[in-house]
Amino acid sequence: MSTPRMAAWHDGTTAPYNVEVAHARWRKSSYSGGANDCVEIAALGDHAAVRDSKDIDRVPLLFSKAAMCALVGGVASGAIGEQRG
Repeated sequence: MSTPRMAAWHDGTTAPYNVEVAHARWRKSSYSGGANDCVEIAALGDHAAVRDSKDIDRVPLLFSKAAMCALVGGVASGAIGEQRG
């Protein structure tokens, strides 16, 4: 069993570095094929934690919810992602 860790902060805002993720409720994408090769996300109040399902003992990344919404919105709209020419 892994030791509870704090999330690593990766947003330029003033959010705290000490958001506890030990009791986070992690969710995988419904597009995951069941293999452990996807990204998991957990809602933590005003923040969202992100981790790699292959390496759950690694400290997850922590983003503000606003940053996550901007990222997901950008990917969904095609503004962020692979450029096809």
